[in-house]
Amino acid sequence: MRQPLVAGNWKMNGSRDSVKALVDGINAGMGDISGVDVLVCAPYVFLADVQTLLQGSAVQLGAEDCATETSGAYTGEVAAPMLAEFGCSHVIVGHSERRSLYGESDEVVATKYARVQDAGMVPILCVGELLEEREQGITENVVARQLDAVINASGVASLANAVIAYEPVWAIGTGLTASPQQAQEVHAFIRARVAAHDAEVAAGVRILYGGSMKPSNAAELIGQADVDGGLIGGASLVADDFLGICRAGM
Repeated sequence: MRQPLVAGNWKMNGSRDSVKALVDGINAGMGDISGVDVLVCAPYVFLADVQTLLQGSAVQLGAEDCATETSGAYTGEVAAPMLAEFGCSHVIVGHSERRSLYGESDEVVATKYARVQDAGMVPILCVGELLEEREQGITENVVARQLDAVINASGVASLANAVIAYEPVWAIGTGLTASPQQAQEVHAFIRARVAAHDAEVAAGVRILYGGSMKPSNAAELIGQADVDGGLIGGASLVADDFLGICRAGM
């Protein structure tokens, strides 16, 4: 049985004061949440603060990205082993914003995925299609290409220590949401794609939905057979909304 995971992705938002208020609010509401793993992925500069704020909490800490290299003359980059030192359990790789705004290729994403695992953490591998790709009917082709890049580089067995997040890019920050049926179709495709290599790994890997999940639609989305939680953007910046999604996964 796959335990749901609700992961907040704060993106480039927050101040030290607002982050403290947010984490305090999440911690305060965790008492009635069970059967759901909860994770917050913070901007690099807040990791130390959040690590301290989460001491003794059931909430896990993650990062939003990492470098392709582990050390060296790469000004401005942050290596996976550095993130592990700050208590990160997970790192997001291949987010649609990294792919579209910063031109990260499937190969770059696959390298980052491997770096996260090499540092003893769990990668959250993001895959998903643009609106024009959905309209062209090539959603499965796009998702398969993105997923296969990691399987070919690290092996399907690596997915036993990873999370996959399906992001319909057209539903991120737009207010649009894939219907539960649309989400389930792609999640089922992803699981089947993995199962073609290893059925046991496919049965165990958690696949999150990452497209404008809110407290009002979370229960129906997470209730789908192959949707194992959410990668939450905007709603993760409001403690009550984020906790509402967590409760929907119970």
